[in-house]
Amino acid sequence: MTGEDPRKAERDAILRALAPVVDGIAATFGPVCEVVLHDYRRPERSVVAVAGTVTGRTVGGAMSEIGMRVLAHGDTADDELNYVTRTGTGKLVKSSTMVLRDSTGAVFGALCVNVDITEVDRVRGLLDALAGAAGPPADPPVTTFGDDIDSVVDALLDARLRRQDQTWAGLDRTRRLALFRGLDEQGVFAVRRAIEQVAARLGISRASAYSYLAQARATTGTDDAPEGAHP
Repeated sequence: MTGEDPRKAERDAILRALAPVVDGIAATFGPVCEVVLHDYRRPERSVVAVAGTVTGRTVGGAMSEIGMRVLAHGDTADDELNYVTRTGTGKLVKSSTMVLRDSTGAVFGALCVNVDITEVDRVRGLLDALAGAAGPPADPPVTTFGDDIDSVVDALLDARLRRQDQTWAGLDRTRRLALFRGLDEQGVFAVRRAIEQVAARLGISRASAYSYLAQARATTGTDDAPEGAHP
Protein backbone atom coordinates (compact mmCIF):
# COMPACT_ATOMS: atom_id res chain seq x y z
CA MET A 1 0.00 0.00 0.00
CA THR A 2 1.46 3.32 -1.00
CA GLY A 3 1.05 6.52 0.97
CA GLU A 4 0.35 10.03 -0.21
CA ASP A 5 2.81 11.56 -2.65
CA PRO A 6 5.21 13.53 -0.41
CA ARG A 7 5.60 16.31 -2.99
CA LYS A 8 1.83 16.75 -3.19
CA ALA A 9 1.58 16.80 0.60
CA GLU A 10 4.35 19.39 0.81
CA ARG A 11 2.76 21.64 -1.79
CA ASP A 12 -0.65 21.37 -0.16
CA ALA A 13 0.92 22.32 3.18
CA ILE A 14 2.61 25.39 1.68
CA LEU A 15 -0.70 26.57 0.23
CA ARG A 16 -2.50 26.04 3.53
CA ALA A 17 0.19 28.00 5.38
CA LEU A 18 -0.07 30.91 2.95
CA ALA A 19 -3.88 31.19 3.03
CA PRO A 20 -3.90 33.41 6.17
CA VAL A 21 -1.14 35.55 4.63
CA VAL A 22 -3.50 36.43 1.78
CA ASP A 23 -5.98 38.01 4.18
CA GLY A 24 -3.25 39.69 6.20
CA ILE A 25 -1.61 41.45 3.26
CA ALA A 26 -4.96 42.62 1.87
CA ALA A 27 -6.06 43.93 5.25
CA THR A 28 -2.79 45.83 5.67
CA PHE A 29 -3.13 47.76 2.40
CA GLY A 30 -6.91 48.18 2.45
CA PRO A 31 -9.51 48.25 -0.32
CA VAL A 32 -7.07 49.16 -3.11
CA CYS A 33 -5.26 45.84 -2.62
CA GLU A 34 -6.07 42.33 -3.79
CA VAL A 35 -4.06 39.22 -2.98
CA VAL A 36 -4.50 35.97 -4.91
CA LEU A 37 -3.02 32.56 -4.11
CA HIS A 38 -2.66 30.23 -7.10
CA ASP A 39 -2.17 26.47 -7.39
CA TYR A 40 -0.78 25.99 -10.90
CA ARG A 41 -1.37 22.25 -10.81
CA ARG A 42 -4.89 23.10 -11.97
CA PRO A 43 -4.67 26.05 -14.39
CA GLU A 44 -8.38 26.20 -15.17
CA ARG A 45 -9.25 26.74 -11.47
CA SER A 46 -5.96 27.82 -9.97
CA VAL A 47 -7.29 30.40 -7.47
CA VAL A 48 -7.33 28.73 -4.04
CA ALA A 49 -7.56 31.87 -1.88
CA VAL A 50 -8.31 35.53 -2.59
CA ALA A 51 -8.84 38.71 -0.60
CA GLY A 52 -9.82 42.02 -2.17
CA THR A 53 -11.72 42.91 -5.34
CA VAL A 54 -9.30 44.74 -7.63
CA THR A 55 -9.62 42.24 -10.52
CA GLY A 56 -12.79 40.51 -9.38
CA ARG A 57 -11.17 37.12 -8.86
CA THR A 58 -12.96 34.39 -6.90
CA VAL A 59 -11.88 31.06 -5.43
CA GLY A 60 -11.98 28.37 -8.11
CA GLY A 61 -11.27 30.91 -10.87
CA ALA A 62 -8.69 30.54 -13.60
CA MET A 63 -5.21 31.96 -13.86
CA SER A 64 -4.53 35.06 -15.95
CA GLU A 65 -2.18 35.33 -18.89
CA ILE A 66 0.55 36.20 -16.37
CA GLY A 67 0.10 32.80 -14.78
CA MET A 68 0.26 31.17 -18.19
CA ARG A 69 3.58 32.90 -18.76
CA VAL A 70 4.89 31.41 -15.51
CA LEU A 71 3.72 27.97 -16.63
CA ALA A 72 5.48 28.41 -19.95
CA HIS A 73 8.78 29.11 -18.16
CA GLY A 74 8.31 26.15 -15.81
CA ASP A 75 10.88 25.77 -13.06
CA THR A 76 13.03 28.55 -14.59
CA ALA A 77 10.29 31.12 -13.90
CA ASP A 78 11.33 34.16 -11.87
CA ASP A 79 9.31 36.46 -9.66
CA GLU A 80 7.81 39.39 -11.56
CA LEU A 81 7.76 42.41 -9.27
CA ASN A 82 6.17 45.87 -9.51
CA TYR A 83 4.91 45.65 -13.08
CA VAL A 84 2.02 47.84 -14.19
CA THR A 85 -0.90 46.64 -16.28
CA ARG A 86 -4.46 47.67 -17.04
CA THR A 87 -7.60 45.59 -16.57
CA GLY A 88 -10.29 45.27 -19.22
CA THR A 89 -12.43 47.72 -17.22
CA GLY A 90 -9.71 50.36 -17.30
CA LYS A 91 -8.22 50.05 -13.83
CA LEU A 92 -4.50 50.73 -13.63
CA VAL A 93 -2.91 48.02 -11.50
CA LYS A 94 0.56 47.59 -10.03
CA SER A 95 1.27 43.93 -9.43
CA SER A 96 3.84 41.46 -8.16
CA THR A 97 3.80 37.74 -8.89
CA MET A 98 5.94 35.62 -6.58
CA VAL A 99 6.36 32.02 -7.64
CA LEU A 100 5.99 29.19 -5.13
CA ARG A 101 8.46 26.30 -5.15
CA ASP A 102 8.59 23.03 -3.29
CA SER A 103 11.77 21.72 -1.65
CA THR A 104 13.03 20.37 -5.00
CA GLY A 105 12.78 23.83 -6.58
CA ALA A 106 9.80 22.92 -8.75
CA VAL A 107 7.34 25.76 -9.39
CA PHE A 108 3.75 24.84 -8.52
CA GLY A 109 1.96 28.10 -7.74
CA ALA A 110 2.21 31.80 -7.06
CA LEU A 111 1.26 34.50 -4.60
CA CYS A 112 0.07 37.60 -6.44
CA VAL A 113 -0.48 41.10 -5.08
CA ASN A 114 -2.49 43.60 -7.14
CA VAL A 115 -2.82 47.24 -6.10
CA ASP A 116 -5.28 49.59 -7.81
CA ILE A 117 -3.27 52.73 -8.61
CA THR A 118 -5.86 54.33 -10.89
CA GLU A 119 -6.47 57.31 -8.61
CA VAL A 120 -2.77 57.66 -7.82
CA ASP A 121 -2.04 57.86 -11.56
CA ARG A 122 -4.80 60.43 -12.05
CA VAL A 123 -3.38 62.66 -9.32
CA ARG A 124 0.14 62.21 -10.68
CA GLY A 125 -1.08 63.32 -14.11
CA LEU A 126 -2.64 66.41 -12.56
CA LEU A 127 0.57 67.25 -10.70
CA ASP A 128 2.65 66.69 -13.86
CA ALA A 129 0.34 69.05 -15.77
CA LEU A 130 0.66 71.70 -13.07
CA ALA A 131 4.43 71.28 -13.07
CA GLY A 132 4.62 71.51 -16.86
CA ALA A 133 6.00 67.99 -17.27
CA ALA A 134 6.26 66.71 -20.83
CA GLY A 135 3.79 64.24 -22.36
CA PRO A 136 1.85 61.39 -20.72
CA PRO A 137 3.63 58.14 -19.77
CA ALA A 138 3.38 55.11 -22.06
CA ASP A 139 0.08 53.28 -21.77
CA PRO A 140 0.54 49.92 -19.99
CA PRO A 141 -0.64 46.71 -21.65
CA VAL A 142 -4.13 45.39 -20.97
CA THR A 143 -4.22 42.11 -19.05
CA THR A 144 -7.24 39.82 -19.00
CA PHE A 145 -8.22 38.81 -15.47
CA GLY A 146 -11.17 36.52 -15.04
CA ASP A 147 -12.46 33.31 -13.54
CA ASP A 148 -13.05 31.80 -17.00
CA ILE A 149 -9.89 30.38 -18.58
CA ASP A 150 -11.51 30.44 -22.04
CA SER A 151 -11.74 34.24 -21.94
CA VAL A 152 -8.04 34.46 -21.13
CA VAL A 153 -7.10 32.19 -24.04
CA ASP A 154 -9.38 34.16 -26.38
CA ALA A 155 -7.80 37.45 -25.29
CA LEU A 156 -4.28 36.18 -25.95
CA LEU A 157 -5.27 34.86 -29.38
CA ASP A 158 -7.02 38.13 -30.30
CA ALA A 159 -4.00 40.16 -29.18
CA ARG A 160 -1.69 38.03 -31.33
CA LEU A 161 -3.88 38.48 -34.41
CA ARG A 162 -4.14 42.23 -33.83
CA ARG A 163 -0.37 42.45 -33.48
CA GLN A 164 0.02 40.78 -36.86
CA ASP A 165 -2.77 43.01 -38.25
CA GLN A 166 -4.29 40.07 -40.08
CA THR A 167 -7.00 37.46 -39.90
CA TRP A 168 -5.92 33.81 -39.89
CA ALA A 169 -6.90 33.55 -43.56
CA GLY A 170 -4.62 36.47 -44.37
CA LEU A 171 -1.52 34.96 -42.78
CA ASP A 172 1.07 33.07 -44.79
CA ARG A 173 2.62 29.87 -43.43
CA THR A 174 5.52 31.65 -41.72
CA ARG A 175 3.20 33.98 -39.84
CA ARG A 176 0.83 31.15 -38.95
CA LEU A 177 3.72 29.27 -37.37
CA ALA A 178 4.78 32.47 -35.59
CA LEU A 179 1.24 32.78 -34.20
CA PHE A 180 1.32 29.26 -32.75
CA ARG A 181 4.87 29.74 -31.49
CA GLY A 182 3.90 32.95 -29.71
CA LEU A 183 0.86 31.37 -28.08
CA ASP A 184 2.98 28.41 -26.97
CA GLU A 185 5.60 30.72 -25.46
CA GLN A 186 2.82 32.43 -23.51
CA GLY A 187 1.80 29.10 -21.99
CA VAL A 188 -1.58 28.88 -23.74
CA PHE A 189 -1.20 25.22 -24.63
CA ALA A 190 -0.51 24.27 -21.03
CA VAL A 191 -4.24 24.76 -20.52
CA ARG A 192 -6.39 21.69 -21.09
CA ARG A 193 -8.42 21.83 -24.30
CA ALA A 194 -6.77 25.12 -25.36
CA ILE A 195 -5.69 23.57 -28.66
CA GLU A 196 -9.32 22.76 -29.48
CA GLN A 197 -10.41 26.27 -28.49
CA VAL A 198 -7.74 27.91 -30.66
CA ALA A 199 -8.62 25.65 -33.60
CA ALA A 200 -12.31 26.54 -33.31
CA ARG A 201 -11.56 30.28 -33.11
CA LEU A 202 -9.34 30.08 -36.19
CA GLY A 203 -11.80 27.93 -38.15
CA ILE A 204 -9.34 25.07 -38.67
CA SER A 205 -9.43 21.42 -37.70
CA ARG A 206 -7.97 20.10 -34.46
CA ALA A 207 -5.51 18.03 -36.49
CA SER A 208 -4.34 21.14 -38.37
CA ALA A 209 -3.84 23.00 -35.10
CA TYR A 210 -1.70 20.19 -33.70
CA SER A 211 0.29 20.14 -36.93
CA TYR A 212 1.00 23.89 -36.76
CA LEU A 213 1.96 23.58 -33.09
CA ALA A 214 4.34 20.69 -33.81
CA GLN A 215 5.96 22.58 -36.68
CA ALA A 216 6.28 25.74 -34.56
CA ARG A 217 7.99 23.79 -31.80
CA ALA A 218 10.29 22.04 -34.26
CA THR A 219 11.61 25.39 -35.46
CA THR A 220 12.49 26.41 -31.89
CA GLY A 221 13.83 23.06 -30.69
CA THR A 222 10.95 22.64 -28.22
CA ASP A 223 10.22 18.94 -27.96
CA ASP A 224 8.37 18.64 -24.68
CA ALA A 225 4.63 19.23 -24.97
CA PRO A 226 3.05 21.08 -22.05
CA GLU A 227 0.27 19.38 -20.12
CA GLY A 228 -2.96 19.43 -22.05
CA ALA A 229 -1.30 19.74 -25.47
CA HIS A 230 -1.56 16.10 -26.46
CA PRO A 231 -4.07 14.79 -28.97
